[in-house]
Amino acid sequence: MTIAVNLLWCVPGDVGGSEEYLCRQLVGLAAHDVRTTVFAPKGFARAHPEVAAVHDVVEAAHDCRSRPRRMLTESTWLRRKTRGASLVHHGGGTLPGRYRRPTVLTIHDLQYRQYPEYFAPKRLTYLRTVMPRSARAADLITVPSDFVKRTVVDAYGVDPERIAIVPHGVDDSLSRDLTPEAELRTKFDLGVAPLLVYPAATFPHKGHRFLIDVADRHWSHLGYRLVLMGGVGNADEAVRKQLADSRVARAVTHVGRVSERDRNGLIRMAHALVFPSEYEGFGAPVIEAMQIGIPVVTSNRACLPEVVGEAGVVLSLQEDLWASVPDVVRLRRTELVQRGIERVAQFSTSASGAALAEAYERLGVR
Repeated sequence: MTIAVNLLWCVPGDVGGSEEYLCRQLVGLAAHDVRTTVFAPKGFARAHPEVAAVHDVVEAAHDCRSRPRRMLTESTWLRRKTRGASLVHHGGGTLPGRYRRPTVLTIHDLQYRQYPEYFAPKRLTYLRTVMPRSARAADLITVPSDFVKRTVVDAYGVDPERIAIVPHGVDDSLSRDLTPEAELRTKFDLGVAPLLVYPAATFPHKGHRFLIDVADRHWSHLGYRLVLMGGVGNADEAVRKQLADSRVARAVTHVGRVSERDRNGLIRMAHALVFPSEYEGFGAPVIEAMQIGIPVVTSNRACLPEVVGEAGVVLSLQEDLWASVPDVVRLRRTELVQRGIERVAQFSTSASGAALAEAYERLGVR
C-alpha cells in the first residue's frame, strides 16, 4: 500500500456534495494510473461501485453513522491498517486524534465560521476545536476553490504554499443518464409549465425561502414553476411551512430527494438552474448544469462567482433582480449554454484527478 484514503466519515447519502466530490476525484485519479486503498464505512463499496472498480476498498465493521465510534475507529483500526502507507489522505476536513504521516487533509469549506448559527452547539464546538488543529498539523491541504484557500489562510494562518486547489470534477455521463421529460412531468405532476430547478438540501444558507418568495411573487405570473429537489436539512420545517400556503403550491413543487437519473432529467428539462446559496466551498450543481446543457443563475456569494466565471448569470440576493431571471435567461439562452459547455471543460473528472495526483506528488508520493 502506497496511498491510503480515509473516507470513514463518508456515510453514503448523508454527507452531501463532499461525497460526490471525493468519489469523482478518486475515479479521476485512477485515470492517471494512481491507485489507492480506500478505508470506508460498511456498505460503501455497494453504494459506490465506480470507486471499488478502480481502487481497493477496505470497509470498517460498522456504518460509521455514530461520530464517536467513527472517531475511535480512525484513531485505532485505521491507524493500524495504514501502517506502511507512504501517505494518508483524510477527506473529511479533520484529522483523527492519532494518525500517520505524511498527511493530506481535504477541507471542503469553513462555513461554520461565517454562519455559526446554522450549526448545532456540539457540532460547532467540535469544529472550532478540531479544524484549526487539523489544518495546522496537516502536511498538505487540498481545497476545492481559491475562495476556500483564502479563507483557510485567513482563519488559521496556514502558509498558502501548503494548500493545493483540487476542483470538483464532472463527466459526460450526467447528460446521458437521465429520466425522459414526459416521464418526469407525469411522475411529479408538473403539467406543461416551463421549469426553474434548484437541487439542494434544505439548509438555511441554501436560500430556499428567498427563492420560494421570488417564485410566488414573480415567476408564477410569467407561467414558470419552481422545482425544488434535495434532502432534508435543518431548515426543512420552515421551508415546508412556507410551501403549505395554497398560493405558493401553485408556483412551487418540492420533490425532495430523487434518484440521480431523475435529478439529471429535471435539470435537463429546465429553463435554467437557479442557485441562490449564501455559502459554498465550490457549488458543484452549477457546473453539473453546464455539463447537462442548461443556463445557470447563481448568487454572488462565496466561491460561486469564481466557479461560474462568465458562463452564468451572477446576481446579488435582491428579489427585484431575481424577478427578471426567466426573461434574462430567455434572451441569453444560446450564449449561456455555449459558455457553460466551454467552462465545464475545466472541471472534468480527469482534471480533478490530475490535480489530486499533483498534490500527492508534492509530498513525494505517486
